[in-house]
Amino acid sequence: MLSTLEIWLSRVLIPLYAIVIVTEILFSNWQHKNLYSFKETVKNVYVTLLNAGLDILLRSAFYIMVLLWCYSHAFYSIENVYLYWFLLFILEDLAIYIEHYVDHHSRFFWAVHVTHHSSEEFNLSTGFRSSVLQPIYRFIYFIPLTFIGFHPSDIVLIYSITQTYGILLHTQYIRRMPQWFEAIFVSPSHHRVHHGSNLIYLDKNMGMCLIIWDKLFGTFQAELEEEPVKYGITKPIENPNNPINVIFHEWKEIWVDLNKNSSLNTRLKYLFKPPGWSHDGSSKTTKEMRTEQKKG
Repeated sequence: MLSTLEIWLSRVLIPLYAIVIVTEILFSNWQHKNLYSFKETVKNVYVTLLNAGLDILLRSAFYIMVLLWCYSHAFYSIENVYLYWFLLFILEDLAIYIEHYVDHHSRFFWAVHVTHHSSEEFNLSTGFRSSVLQPIYRFIYFIPLTFIGFHPSDIVLIYSITQTYGILLHTQYIRRMPQWFEAIFVSPSHHRVHHGSNLIYLDKNMGMCLIIWDKLFGTFQAELEEEPVKYGITKPIENPNNPINVIFHEWKEIWVDLNKNSSLNTRLKYLFKPPGWSHDGSSKTTKEMRTEQKKG
């Protein structure tokens, strides 16, 4: 179910997205930067339509039924309306950071999230390259918010607003924001780092709106002039123009790895350990690669 405010936001934001994306395409072509390709842009649209469809389909079952049930058992209530919205924004942004961290450090969830990172282009349309299956479990991270008195419809509204901000971060045209801004908020520069496949940039800058979580929890990395960002993932997708493969390629890789060893313990590790983990050292996690780099 969509609230009246969400419907109004969608009517405003869809034309806004269209205007800014078309503007970036025109500037990109005019300046011969070639930031967009037709195939990648079409894939981004295809993926976000699937994500939006699944999100709307599951919203009544999960966001409404489950979160409303949890909200009915809330043990706290915030009376001050200004404090209510401020804390909701802060705590929801933290919840999204935690979700994002798990998505990068557990292969099961990375298999869902990797779709968003798989493009070797970085432009405003990349922001729509959504993790298609994420609506199935995303609501779990919002359950604690309902128990401390935040209404599900308010949670969904703030999520919609912060998602809009997150989409607009996917640009190469804004090089740097003011220093005070980048000390608190995620900037396009921070998010370019997040989409980098360079070893120094892997699993960094996972905040949605606030960069303070990355600085607090040790996942921050500034964009370096001497280290241009290489967009995409460390292992290219086979047959990247297959629309099914764009979404499910990592699940295929997991299936192959699960059949490498018959031990249940090893299979569970292939499923839930960080991406790149292997029982025989044939592939490495980001942490292992960084350790090897330091030794070398």
